[in-house]
Amino acid sequence: MPESQQPAAPAATPEAWGEPRTRDLTWYDPMQLAAKVPGMSGIEFLGQMRDGVIPPPPIAAHFGLDIDVVEEGRVTFTCTPDESGYNPIGTVHGGVVCTLLDTVCGCAMQSVLPQGKGYTSVEIKVSYVKAVRGGGGPLTAEGTVVKAGSRVGFTEGVVRDATGAVIATASSTLLVFDIPGA
Repeated sequence: MPESQQPAAPAATPEAWGEPRTRDLTWYDPMQLAAKVPGMSGIEFLGQMRDGVIPPPPIAAHFGLDIDVVEEGRVTFTCTPDESGYNPIGTVHGGVVCTLLDTVCGCAMQSVLPQGKGYTSVEIKVSYVKAVRGGGGPLTAEGTVVKAGSRVGFTEGVVRDATGAVIATASSTLLVFDIPGA
């Protein structure tokens, strides 16, 4: 790891904090993954990721995201949050849930894009319905395309807990663009 990316040595901490915990992350070169995008349709790219032909992006390691279903206009991902994503009151931080929603909303859009096209989120509106507590099992998120235009797309997402209860919903607007080098 380059010196600039080395974690800072921990400062002295109060004994009452208990033992520190760590989490190891492993990922693959994201630029090699990005180089594959221009040569495939969105659904082909996502299918190869789901099938383990190409690696997932680094963000998947950070949040424990796994792609399960890839269909034209629809994707599902699972995520089992751990305590590294907790907020100060002992529940899973809303940013983890928002990242999961942004992922399924974006990948749903990607699933309908032809070769040479990409997307980026313009905005996402998230409505949190229920807190996510630790040890609650996996979350399942589904993203669907509402409207796929040639320049702008609209998608929706929903996250459910292990019991099927809705945790959060989202609506997203995405910009469609030509991928450089395609």
